[in-house]
Amino acid sequence: MIKLTFVQSDGSRIAALAEAGDTVMQAAVAAGVSAIAAECGGACACGTCHCVMTPEWAKRLPAAAADEVDMLEFVIDPQPNSRLSCQVTVDELMDGIEIHVPESQI
Repeated sequence: MIKLTFVQSDGSRIAALAEAGDTVMQAAVAAGVSAIAAECGGACACGTCHCVMTPEWAKRLPAAAADEVDMLEFVIDPQPNSRLSCQVTVDELMDGIEIHVPESQI
């Protein structure tokens, strides 16, 4: 299992476990990260799974596709490392990643 840590806006941390091939959104929902609402179920259609990757992790991930970039224009307070967690696929190299949940998601 691959360990992911979701850092909430108040600084609290939620540990999650995922398998390679899962999305970050699936791991968040399974771990009970309530700020990741995932209302569209991973269809890249709503932005309710907005998260922010740390700079060191963001540069390791594949770039966002055009549809994700377009959807990120509609989230509240997008950051340079903002991603839709439904569009980030977990792999073994992500073990230990920290993913920040923006305050606007609460």
